[in-house]
Amino acid sequence: MKYLKSRNIPCGGFTIINNVKIMVVDDDSLIRDLTVTALTYCVNRKVKSFDNCKLAWQYIQGGGDVDIVISDVDMPEMNGFDLMSKVKEKYPEKAFIIMSGESDYEQKSHTEGASAFLAKPFEMNDLFNIVQCFVVDTP
Repeated sequence: MKYLKSRNIPCGGFTIINNVKIMVVDDDSLIRDLTVTALTYCVNRKVKSFDNCKLAWQYIQGGGDVDIVISDVDMPEMNGFDLMSKVKEKYPEKAFIIMSGESDYEQKSHTEGASAFLAKPFEMNDLFNIVQCFVVDTP
């Protein structure tokens, strides 16, 4: 799978997901709520959100339908990389976007199989550009 990072996003080579279902996982309620609201308007779909990775994993494991997971890294109980590992092991076709304010995580997200890295703080256009690679058929 092609890897994306914010501010350098060449689309192409991704499978377009119809009726996309997106999940946002972040313990910072301000960032989580803003991201969910922006994505809800961007893809015109309800976006599921969780304040920790453990609950997000329980939802996915319990049959919760999700195509794209967007997760922060540093959270209590289970971090974003642990969640990504579990998701990718059981559901390798799901897109997983790591977001973090720690630039050191960019390379790690790439080597551990993330579909994209979103550097915090991010602009809404960065978020939209990454997500649209999975939901909009671009030439």
